[in-house]
Amino acid sequence: MLTKKLEALEKIFAEMEKALIAYSGGIDSTLIAKIAYNVLGDKALAVTAISPSLLPEDLEDARIQAAIIGISHEEVETNEMENQNYTSNPINRCYFCKSELHDTLKPLALKRGYSYVVDGVNADDLRDYRPGIQAAKERGARSPLAEVGISKFEVRQLAKKLHLPWWDKPAQPCLSSRFPYGEEITVEKLQRVGKGERYLRDLGFKNLRVRSEKDTARIELPAEQIKEFVLTIDLGNLVDNFKDFGFIYVTLDLEGYRSGKLNQVLSPELLGEDV
Repeated sequence: MLTKKLEALEKIFAEMEKALIAYSGGIDSTLIAKIAYNVLGDKALAVTAISPSLLPEDLEDARIQAAIIGISHEEVETNEMENQNYTSNPINRCYFCKSELHDTLKPLALKRGYSYVVDGVNADDLRDYRPGIQAAKERGARSPLAEVGISKFEVRQLAKKLHLPWWDKPAQPCLSSRFPYGEEITVEKLQRVGKGERYLRDLGFKNLRVRSEKDTARIELPAEQIKEFVLTIDLGNLVDNFKDFGFIYVTLDLEGYRSGKLNQVLSPELLGEDV
């Protein structure tokens, strides 16, 4: 079944002939970049959008991964932070983020002669509340993973099958996803969240979130790592560092990390039956 889905993806790119990949460096878009390059070679281009919501180390990962794959890679700046519809952080914030992204990528693709802009949306994403997907569709972007019905689990299986070293890389959505809806997003807030997550990664915790609510940092780790965290980490030093980053209070979420947790305040109608 997985082999047939890979063949279906390859067929999609072969029919495109040329494609520009919206490439964040996450495992979904990296898999798409790999398959596009395998099929199209120098007729595939990966483009990474740079903004304050992207950690510098994630950008560096994207550069390294693209170089190893062999795909041509470029970077463009996006200006969603200049749009109050985005920074005011409404429940459809991602719509304005993806609008800015694709309003930047589509003209670039047309100018360079690329018929398609392709993203890494997978089949599981369609079952979550992802207003950005609509923005991409409105601008003609295609989502081959979703078209073929490939789940997040299958994305990792395919990445491993294609010998991508990052097949088990933790999901790393943009830093703006760390804020509860309705709280204004600023560059300074994004930077302190980024510093907090970088600090925890350096301690060896990879799958995590630092949620930010006003002046409080709420650390989310997988539930099975909470005990180890409390017993082995110098909590006093951690708190001092987080205060240096700009937080006043530092807490630990005892429920543990769960992707999309901030969406739990939304109505079931928005989230869909499977969430």
